[in-house]
Amino acid sequence: MLQSNELIGFGAGESGPEFEFMTHTGGSEATNGDYKVVTFTASGTFTPTIGFNATYGDKVQYLVIAGGGGASTGGGGAGGHLSAASLAVTNTGLTVTVGAGGAGGETPTGGAGGSNSVFSSVTATGGGGGGGVINIDSAEDGGSGGGAGMDSSNPWPAASGIAGQGNDGGINNSDAPYYPCGGGGGAGAVGADASGRQSGPGGAGEANSITGSAVTRAGGGGGGTHSNGTYPGTGGTGGGGPGGAASPAADGTNGSTNLGGGGGGMAYHTRDGGNGGSGLVIVRYKFQ
Repeated sequence: MLQSNELIGFGAGESGPEFEFMTHTGGSEATNGDYKVVTFTASGTFTPTIGFNATYGDKVQYLVIAGGGGASTGGGGAGGHLSAASLAVTNTGLTVTVGAGGAGGETPTGGAGGSNSVFSSVTATGGGGGGGVINIDSAEDGGSGGGAGMDSSNPWPAASGIAGQGNDGGINNSDAPYYPCGGGGGAGAVGADASGRQSGPGGAGEANSITGSAVTRAGGGGGGTHSNGTYPGTGGTGGGGPGGAASPAADGTNGSTNLGGGGGGMAYHTRDGGNGGSGLVIVRYKFQ
């Protein structure tokens, strides 16, 4: 039985909802059981209309993933990954911003950080760019930290991720003649340090089931290579791009679109680091 406007919190002359559960406009909608799953792969507005159900009428779940960082020789860090099972909303349009991935760097510059993604007051921070070559650019902090780039004399420290969003990037190896690079951090694990001839793999992403099935997103990019005999780092599970092989010299691979993956590191000589993958925002609510 429907309640009156006064009983559900509306004053005289105001119109209230005549339904139990929430409805909305904005985004791309799918149905999963008793829930609507609303996906934004580009910026927009989520506008809810509140139902009078005391438990579910004004509650949404969300997943917000920022753009991944671009790589140079060091792998790019994954975009920040934030989720929550319950957020109270009102009859107000909520801003949705989907962050772009950062551009990969050209030798010797570092990769660019990814852009933030936003849902209402929730902000996921873009992934850090991967480090460049020979002290030109150190790896950047971000939602997940970028991996340290190639350096023939210094083991660069790891760039930092943000607790609750992502993890640190990996350290390079400055031992001659291979100089492997660090992997970018992922939402679920740190980017691996380079070791011996092996560049660091990107850190694994984090699984989330907001769409109804588990999907892993926000993996870090693998570290790039310097000379033949240096092994590129694999991309982190969840959209991280792998590093480029040294012979023949290859660009790093881009992070996956709408997964927030970090770009893969390039081979040293006149190549390009992979771009970071764009993020996304997903909102879920009970509709029946």
